Amino acid sequence: MNRLFILLFIAVAALVRPLAEERPNFILCMADDQGWGDTGYNGHPLLKTPVMDEMARNGLRFDRFYAAAAVCSPTRGSVMTGRHPNRFGCFAWGHTLRPQEITIAEALKKAGYATGHFGKWHIGSVRADGAASPGNSGFDEWFSSPNFYENNPLFSHNGKVIETKGESSDVTAGLAMDWIGKVAKGKKPFLAVVWFGNPHSPHVAVDKFKKMYSDQPDGVAHFFGEITAMDAALGKMRSGLRKLGIAGNTVLWYCSDNGSLPKGSSGGLRARKGSLYEGGIRVPAVLEWPAWVKANRITDINANTSDIYPTLLELAGVALPKNQPRLDGISLAPLLRGEKQVRKQPMGFWTYHNRGYGRHARRMLEALRQEQLDGNQQPAAPEGQIGHFHPADNLPGHSAWIEGDYKLHRIPVKKNATQFNYELYHLVNDPKESNNLLNEDKSRLAKRFGRMKAELVTWQQSVINSLNGRDYR
Repeated sequence: MNRLFILLFIAVAALVRPLAEERPNFILCMADDQGWGDTGYNGHPLLKTPVMDEMARNGLRFDRFYAAAAVCSPTRGSVMTGRHPNRFGCFAWGHTLRPQEITIAEALKKAGYATGHFGKWHIGSVRADGAASPGNSGFDEWFSSPNFYENNPLFSHNGKVIETKGESSDVTAGLAMDWIGKVAKGKKPFLAVVWFGNPHSPHVAVDKFKKMYSDQPDGVAHFFGEITAMDAALGKMRSGLRKLGIAGNTVLWYCSDNGSLPKGSSGGLRARKGSLYEGGIRVPAVLEWPAWVKANRITDINANTSDIYPTLLELAGVALPKNQPRLDGISLAPLLRGEKQVRKQPMGFWTYHNRGYGRHARRMLEALRQEQLDGNQQPAAPEGQIGHFHPADNLPGHSAWIEGDYKLHRIPVKKNATQFNYELYHLVNDPKESNNLLNEDKSRLAKRFGRMKAELVTWQQSVINSLNGRDYR
């Protein structure tokens, strides 16, 4: 009898692969304009974010995680490509991917993953024939908005406009979980990109969440209510994963796309959205993956949204594509697996002088819906084209270089973009960037300053080479 039991046990064990050896599922969630201090776990005295707080207690909490850019579209492009967004001309809001870029969805889809996008897109058209639409960027299924959106949102479902009812984050999470539930019945692992539209202005919280802040001014109550509603939607997804029995081997990675709004909190960091100071680019980030992150860990490794692409590929066991253009991100897979990891590659940031393009999501989707109802849908406009030649000897705009605990700023002198001032900060001793070390003892820091200054310019020149299309030759 014992022998029979042992044989049965061995047979069953042979049929069941250990959870941690299976290819993981991936869910990438992103807020729109949530600042470093806009969470309970980062010390906000009023804001209620119980789900994010629980993730920070149970999973991996990043204390020095950065958006690749200080505004939305470029950061989203960095997630998709693992590259600084200036490399493909995504300078500011409303700019798009280039069709030549290889996205995380394309790479994972080729490796057998099911892929879905839900919520804000803002890096291309949501018309089915758009060169940088979700469908032409590697997603099998998509419910996407061209920009931020409010309650009862319209979405483009694989190119066809649909209407939904409900609180915007809850609707987005529901669409994602419906798709995940279907995919989970099959044998494919999946990538779900879930980009919420909150708490971008205008702030319109539903009563359930606004009432939680009835002691606050009306505008603040709406703002806080949107974040708490988004937190609840994240909780809906976490509980849904547990009900499906797939939470254990699903990497759930949450962050924001840039620093805080004026109504929000930078957590005491300098500046806000739109700035390369810490308050504009350091963002909340938490990750759960119970198969490997079995207990709470807090990391102060420098990391940013460009790291997501190479990390997911390594976790999935997928080699970088042979024609992969230069990456700016590094794989954080060792960190996620519990190994000690030190970032040797510095991180570059650069706000290139270029204006953003407004995209009113609802008006755009209403226009597309009317075209579809009339049976007269217009072709998508060209997008992601390589523009004019950019010289590599000017390098305009504010840029920054983070190497270990030091951060160097290269800031154009007002009214003269060809001359620059420099500021150097130690981010551990001075996270608020209030003490420019170059004002104290330049001689002591001369070697470090000279090296970082040269590395930053060399990196910027490589970005210009990419921007001019040399990566695709």
